[in-house]
Amino acid sequence: MAGQADQDRRHLPPGGASDILARIMAEQLGKKLGQPVVVDNKPGAGGTIGALQVASAPADGYTFVLSNTTPLALGPFLLDKQPYDPVTAFTHVASLGSAPLVIMASKPSGITSFADIEARARKDGRLDFGSGGPGSIGHVHGELIRKITGANLVHVPYRGGAPMTTDLIANVIPVGIDVITAYVPYFKGGQLVPLAVTGAARSPLMPDVPTIVELGQPKLVLENFFGLSGPAELPPEMVEKLNTACNEVLAMPDVQKKLIELGIVAKPESAARFEAIVKEQVGILAPTVKSAGIKL
Repeated sequence: MAGQADQDRRHLPPGGASDILARIMAEQLGKKLGQPVVVDNKPGAGGTIGALQVASAPADGYTFVLSNTTPLALGPFLLDKQPYDPVTAFTHVASLGSAPLVIMASKPSGITSFADIEARARKDGRLDFGSGGPGSIGHVHGELIRKITGANLVHVPYRGGAPMTTDLIANVIPVGIDVITAYVPYFKGGQLVPLAVTGAARSPLMPDVPTIVELGQPKLVLENFFGLSGPAELPPEMVEKLNTACNEVLAMPDVQKKLIELGIVAKPESAARFEAIVKEQVGILAPTVKSAGIKL
């Protein structure tokens, strides 16, 4: 890659937003760089298995990771032994975009606003909330709500968003937190109630849903970021070339459209700014994971 490698391997689970984003970027980067860009899925351990392979690879431009919040700001801190430093073990090349979470409620629960979450937790002494699994970004955001507001939220883990959705609709659990994309049909169909998105700006998928900032909780802003990262000490000229190529791809209208369909807003940035984003997320999430005692 960047004039040296014939393949760019990105390590992430197949089928999800990260995988789809990687394939969109791979197709367009291959055209811009004039060489094949190959997606190689390596899931497991909160994304740390694939990320560790990249962190351990030579800094020769052959191996990169489609980095996001899970393997960088969550995964390393969910394990008994931290496998790598998410800032210094990588060269953070380019920001690709971000996707907010949505805080939602079961319709029969009667919860219709974010303020109702705090009120219900105080009234009943606790409030159960679901996520896609222990250590997921939804789980950690619920713990962050508990930490910031003092509301006694109790986590109910699920094996993915689908079973959580079933229980939300049936009011087995009153509240759920997850990345917004899969839930839009249930909001439009009236089966679930969106209370807030966790980004600094409203989501183009649900522009009528307020942000957590608008609701007076700026410390609860949390977005799942996506980017391109390689091993530490990549040559600066390679980083600049890849960053420019990624930013040009993200400026393409058809790419932006595809990302919005995934719930992702394209966010081209300099390599330095992307590294700062990673540091900011680690600074927010690592202490929350540790204080809540969350482990994989």
